[in-house]
Amino acid sequence: MTKNKWIGVSLLFIALIVGIFFLGYMWFTNRSSPGRAELLALMPGDASTIFFADASILRQAPFVAQLMAWAPKPQADADYAQFVRDTGFDYERDLDRIAVANYKKSGRNTLLAVATGRFDEKKIAEYARQHGKVFVTPEKNPVFAVPMTDASPALYFTFLRSNEIALTDDESGLDKLRRLARPDTSRAEWQPRFDRLAGSPIFIVVQQVAAAGDTLATQAPGGLRSPQLSALLNQLQWISIAGIPDCDTLRVVTECESSTETATRQLADMLNGVIILANAGLNDPKTRQQLAPNVRQAYLDLLNTAEISRIDRNQTKSVRIVLNVTPNFLQAAKSVSPLGPKVPAVTPPNKSTTRN
Repeated sequence: MTKNKWIGVSLLFIALIVGIFFLGYMWFTNRSSPGRAELLALMPGDASTIFFADASILRQAPFVAQLMAWAPKPQADADYAQFVRDTGFDYERDLDRIAVANYKKSGRNTLLAVATGRFDEKKIAEYARQHGKVFVTPEKNPVFAVPMTDASPALYFTFLRSNEIALTDDESGLDKLRRLARPDTSRAEWQPRFDRLAGSPIFIVVQQVAAAGDTLATQAPGGLRSPQLSALLNQLQWISIAGIPDCDTLRVVTECESSTETATRQLADMLNGVIILANAGLNDPKTRQQLAPNVRQAYLDLLNTAEISRIDRNQTKSVRIVLNVTPNFLQAAKSVSPLGPKVPAVTPPNKSTTRN
């Protein structure tokens, strides 16, 4: 690889970690919150991805305020504004916590979500009756179906309690939710990952049911594809990404798990090499000329916070990547243009550490 491509690959990887957190937040203190365990216990064990956010904590975090100021402002949606007027519910103000599971049903990706917050059940039910349909289940629980768009299925929802609502885009998904109230051994694999993330108000856990590396290889820009990284990602069984706001900084922790030590060792070695090469590239005279000083310094500051370690839990081996994202990095990311030229492969040096 040429030096420019390694810089590009390095920054793409960093942006990927940070970007997944941002997407998770936009899709909808370091302490565990009441109610999160109950929401996570309702997630199906056959899910491929589970996302959780505690909006009541995130709303108080200075970094999140910086993030919202930094993020592009979506155009005002007239339908959503009407929904807020009719129901009195605005997710930016009234949503407290949400857990979302993605799973396959008949070959289609299906979503199941449970949320807590301040809901006016009477107004929301009336809105659903006016704009959709209502069914009465054998449990005497009304289930509402509201059409989304012509191209997407309806949204089905029901109230579990006055402050808790379940939603799905699959008509039989709420029956699945009711079955989840019973013990399910398939959820046992998720629980240790949730326990490790107990201090994170926002996280996403991915159970590998498809080749993540192949997805990266097909969706990354041509000049930034890495066959080595794609092959290593395909050997992972779990990927967890968590965000922990701390004043005006966001600590992003990514953990990649595999059953084989070889895969995690090679991944750690590659990532350490990427960081070394990115540091060298950012200090290159040509890069100094191409990047504004504040942008270059923001990337250097981010790289200098990077911690990569290996964790041995006997049955699984993990690589943990920690980055601290600051408001300076957000501002720098606004003005950076994609780096591009193509490159030869480089074998990164071995600098990983192993922990239990």
